[in-house]
Amino acid sequence: MTTIRTALAFIAAMLLALSATAERAEQREGTHEGADFVISKPLNWTGGLVMFAHGYQGEGPASGAVEVSPLANHLAAKGIAWAASGFRATTYRPDWFLQDTLALRARFVREFGPVRWTVLHGKSMGGHMAVAGLELHPDSFQAGLTECGVVDGVGLIDWLYAYTAAAEYFSGAPLLDTPRPAFNTLVNETVLPALGMPDRYTERGKRFDSVVKHLSGGDVAMRLEGLARRYVLNLNPRVAGPQSAAEFARHGDTRHIRYAIDPGLGVDAETLNRDIRRVEPPPGARSSANPVFAEFTGRLQGPLITLHETADFRVPLVMEQNYRRKVEAAGSGKRLVQRAVAGAGHCAIEGQLREQAFDDLLAWMETGVAPRGDDLSGDLGRLGR
Repeated sequence: MTTIRTALAFIAAMLLALSATAERAEQREGTHEGADFVISKPLNWTGGLVMFAHGYQGEGPASGAVEVSPLANHLAAKGIAWAASGFRATTYRPDWFLQDTLALRARFVREFGPVRWTVLHGKSMGGHMAVAGLELHPDSFQAGLTECGVVDGVGLIDWLYAYTAAAEYFSGAPLLDTPRPAFNTLVNETVLPALGMPDRYTERGKRFDSVVKHLSGGDVAMRLEGLARRYVLNLNPRVAGPQSAAEFARHGDTRHIRYAIDPGLGVDAETLNRDIRRVEPPPGARSSANPVFAEFTGRLQGPLITLHETADFRVPLVMEQNYRRKVEAAGSGKRLVQRAVAGAGHCAIEGQLREQAFDDLLAWMETGVAPRGDDLSGDLGRLGR
């Protein structure tokens, strides 16, 4: 019943957003190269285009569902067009979906003429696409905006397996080797009794929590609340099941992960990094043959603003910290502005913050002056407040 109510609420919101802009914009809907789409061009179009890339919708046999740009009304008021693809499949394939977005952009240009600039706006998985688009297709995408985004790309699957490997180490349960549904039984009957939960840890659970704190980016605001929401859901066996993102999982690699732990817990970092099991990708994975599933380079060619909840444990804040390091190493640090929002959820950022970020991005594109951002390496407890 909750799922039905959620679906009905989404459909109602989509129809409301479309009707709110219909009187002042030309709407086109349909299917293009196997993916449903929506295009909205204001009657007073000024030449700008925002491509919206939605988040992960789970696994399924059908194509993905179109989601209306959450900036739809804001863009219409500014005379800016937007377009959104539902993507050709329901799974985690930002490599495919980036191509779907490029194809839809090309269709927009054919039907309406050249654009002055294109911004790629991505949420969650769409953030993976946005960063890949800016790095790989700078001629098509001049700037980007992400919220709750997988901005470190395959770094997220590395993190999930590193999290699982740490839980395996401290619980003594063979999590990585156990397929579902036996995996679920193992978690409930062995892992949770061994570790406890964030509000009632065992001694081994306190060690695990310390490792996760360092692994996820630090002692951020609302950390335990955010962790509690994803504490079990972030555990994953090495062999992806039918309800898992198999292609994403295939690229997991934890050999570069460096574990840390607070002192006084009976184990040191040297021991952890020696004894926790590592995950390696199969031959041919994580290569330049598919750069969307390879390491990002950090070589941004255009400005990017990111918004991220501090205690998002579906896409942890460390993804932002990792990408910052890559951008700085590539000499592109001045093209990245990151902003933290105090929160324990995923993709629950208020519309006003999103609209302000977009307006700041637009001003940055026009003036060349970067807006303010947050230091994600500073006092993490006060970050986002």
